[in-house]
Amino acid sequence: MAKKAIETKKTAKPRKLRPWLKEDVRTLKTLAREKVKTSVIARKLKRSVYATRHKASALGVSVGGGRGGKRV
Repeated sequence: MAKKAIETKKTAKPRKLRPWLKEDVRTLKTLAREKVKTSVIARKLKRSVYATRHKASALGVSVGGGRGGKRV
């Protein structure tokens, strides 16, 4: 019997690497200081949550998790 070759489908979008501009970094730091959720910051910067967290970590900035809320 002949073996069939497994075809792979390319489902992921090709990455579009964009450099972090000074304005992007400034916005990231400002929103992190205001304790805005990471997902919201990522949306405003038009970047992924992972990229936003990674850059914040590289800058030494703490970003909000978004889990749980303020208890009164």
